[in-house]
Amino acid sequence: MKFESFGFENVTADLNWLDELMPEHGLIRAEQWDYERVSFDRKFELKEGVFYLRVLGYATEGDVGAHKAVIQLMTPLLGKHYYPHGIEYGEGEHFPPTLVKQCEKILGSIKAKLDEFTGL
Repeated sequence: MKFESFGFENVTADLNWLDELMPEHGLIRAEQWDYERVSFDRKFELKEGVFYLRVLGYATEGDVGAHKAVIQLMTPLLGKHYYPHGIEYGEGEHFPPTLVKQCEKILGSIKAKLDEFTGL
């Protein structure tokens, strides 16, 4: 499921600042990066299964590994994890409405901070 209404794809921000902001909202970068891309994830374990809220981005300047990069954010995603295959984001997936609302609230809070930081 894509969260297109928040406008994340219009935001670029310093990686170090994102590394401080995202954990405040439960999204962790951990090992989900390479030298050009990052992924901030939040895991939700519900009776309906395991879900991940994911905010992706890629470096427009610098190097992620050196912690000196400007990151262009992408549209946030909500996916359901299927062991051992991975995460599915497809239209055919069912996402609990309470989880969707919780994710929207989290993304709204992040977007407000991003707008404040970037001056949008």
